[in-house]
Amino acid sequence: MGGQKFQYDESGGTFFYFLLSFLALLLVPSTYYWWPRKEIEDPTKNERDCHCKGCKKKQGILKSNEPWKGMKQLLTKLIIVLGWIFLALLAYKVSQFDYEYANFDPYEILGVPMGTSQADIKKAYKTQSLVLHPDKKTGDEKAFMKLTKAYQALTDAESRKNWEKYGNPDGPGAMSFGIALPSWIVEKENSVWVLGLYALVFMVALPTVVGIWWYRSIQYTGDQVLLSTCQMYFYFFHKTPSMALKRVILILSASHEFEKQYNSEIVERPTDNIEYPQVMKQLSNFGEKNRERPLCYTYALRARVLMFAHLSRIPLPENTLDRDRMYIVKKCPYLIREMVNGVSQLIMLAYARRVSRLPSIETIENCMKLGPMMVQGLWEYKSPLLQLPHVGEEHLKFFLTKKRPVKTIQQFVQLKSEDRRSILRFLDDEQYEDVMKVVGKMPLIDFQVRSEVIDDEASTVFTAGAIVTVSCTLIRKDMQTLFGDESAKEKHCEFESVEAKEKSEKKEDGENEDDENKEKEKEASKKPVWQKQQRKGTKKSAKKAQSNKKQQNKPEAKNATVTKKEEEKEKEPEKREKKTANGPSSNAEKKETVKEAGGGDSSGADESDLSDDDADRSDDDDSGDKKESMEDDDDWARFQSNFRRRDRVLEGKSKLSHTVHCPYFPEEKQEYWWVYISDRKSRTLLTSPVHITALVEKEEVQLKFTAPRWPGVYIFTVCLRSDSYLGFDQTTEIKLDVKEAPEVPTDHPQWDMSGEEEEESKPEGEPSDISEFATDDDIDDDDD
Repeated sequence: MGGQKFQYDESGGTFFYFLLSFLALLLVPSTYYWWPRKEIEDPTKNERDCHCKGCKKKQGILKSNEPWKGMKQLLTKLIIVLGWIFLALLAYKVSQFDYEYANFDPYEILGVPMGTSQADIKKAYKTQSLVLHPDKKTGDEKAFMKLTKAYQALTDAESRKNWEKYGNPDGPGAMSFGIALPSWIVEKENSVWVLGLYALVFMVALPTVVGIWWYRSIQYTGDQVLLSTCQMYFYFFHKTPSMALKRVILILSASHEFEKQYNSEIVERPTDNIEYPQVMKQLSNFGEKNRERPLCYTYALRARVLMFAHLSRIPLPENTLDRDRMYIVKKCPYLIREMVNGVSQLIMLAYARRVSRLPSIETIENCMKLGPMMVQGLWEYKSPLLQLPHVGEEHLKFFLTKKRPVKTIQQFVQLKSEDRRSILRFLDDEQYEDVMKVVGKMPLIDFQVRSEVIDDEASTVFTAGAIVTVSCTLIRKDMQTLFGDESAKEKHCEFESVEAKEKSEKKEDGENEDDENKEKEKEASKKPVWQKQQRKGTKKSAKKAQSNKKQQNKPEAKNATVTKKEEEKEKEPEKREKKTANGPSSNAEKKETVKEAGGGDSSGADESDLSDDDADRSDDDDSGDKKESMEDDDDWARFQSNFRRRDRVLEGKSKLSHTVHCPYFPEEKQEYWWVYISDRKSRTLLTSPVHITALVEKEEVQLKFTAPRWPGVYIFTVCLRSDSYLGFDQTTEIKLDVKEAPEVPTDHPQWDMSGEEEEESKPEGEPSDISEFATDDDIDDDDD
């Protein structure tokens, strides 16, 4: 290998092969992923969409946000088509290369069949050489050299031998290594340009691109929020543990995303000094006298004006302030989510005593309330009916009927169709149809909560310091399921189902006490995990050990009975051997054992009673086995559900659920939800809020917290909050009866290995007299 030299491609053939394969690797996936596909429009989309004034304006805004969409698609198609044309030209170029002696066949070159005589070969060579000789007008030097080699391969003995052995009349060729690059790259006159190109790409362009990307990425969080904004949130929430909603808006407006120094997309105009004061005069509850930094800065003041105007639904100049409003409102959901995460982290740090002040539950809930306010463009104290299309402030008086005032959307849906139409009598048929379309798509959530202690024998018994797992199941349906079913309307009352009502009635009447007693009995009958793994018959041995202990503590007047018990013990091994050899014992054998245990004098009635008792015991054993199998099935089902949940976590969070009707929000919005547990009595947060972003039909979330350290009855609240709609929040209370934690046993039979060691040490065939659950005193007495 030391004498080998790498050769560059002189003819350019191998370089074209390299370029062809490289271009194909780029074009195939690029065409698959980037080729513009025509979106198939749903013919029923127009019928399903709302045609209110706000929705029409929003559709126009969404279309205007992509002015270059058609040009980008055309340019993408052109680049991909040119790439495939260039690939086809390269393929044709490569196919035209004729490498010498690639398939050397002298008979084919001379134009004679195989097995031709030497005379005919010479004649054919002479005929073609007169045509291909370089001295002739029709001569071809390359073809003549190939003809000569073919003639030598068939007439010369050594050349024919080389051809038959190596496929080449010249003999075996030398091994050579080449590089699939053209030779002009290493030519001396081109070396400066080649080195300059390498330096420009790898020493200037590549480090610059990586540095710019890295510098920008380290300034943002995972949700593309500036780290400086997150630090400001932490400062203010730590400074003010209990924060009102209006102050949350002040902090949100001071986000650095709205300052031109941090965000180049912010536009400042000369007309701002005139338009902003005019809008500020229309805001009655603005309150501009704040002097805290950066809350008093100009950019924060302008952002706050636009937020207040958005929540008050004040019309703004379309080409100036309205564009700024849409940009700021579009950023708010991400910033509010970061605020919620920041407050929850502060609360958890306060629990760990790493920060001194504990933010209250009202602070984080005010942050969550701000989400649907920004999406719907409504203040919290406004009626949630204003989320319906074609409904304004002046129309709310129609909902205040004499029979039953309608204050929420759920109450409106539960009305009969004629009552709904009578309330909306100020709308025409098309507008009324828009209202029913929007209401029909709104969410109807069945919020189910179950609390337990996972990986514990008694999962419904809560002890002090135990890890409590609250499984929250969210089943999402459309409101339109209540339109044609009057019974369903009665079942789905506002924030409460029939099951919840029945449970509350049972608690009032005291009917839950029997159920609790039954659950306790079931839990007591459950076998512990370490006992399930025992062999059959451990219950009998345990009972015998307990009876032995009781009999040994009896007075001397009952010594005769004790001696009979000891005789019974001695006979037990023989009977066990018979049972193992001959199968299960008969009733006669059972009667004999009963007679021996009872002293030999027993009547027939007693025998029949005892046999019935044995039958009952066998039935109890069968029922116990069934219970064990049912418990195993439950454990397996719980394991599978946990495994599927972990798979969903590994796959990543989906951001698609259901589209929200929000004409005042400049983008398409999906339904998201917050789920958390709080203690209303102490106004604290027990679990970090979980953000649910993929609730299409059903979603399950597990919330875990540590049970209180002191025994007692505690009531916690599981909260479900929407970040898109006002008036759709739900709360469910869970009651925990916390018991005192049991002491850890030190002399548990599970860890007492002395009996097992003695059993192993005994020879085969000799049964053990000591029960697995016998105490040390019993073992000493048996030894005596």
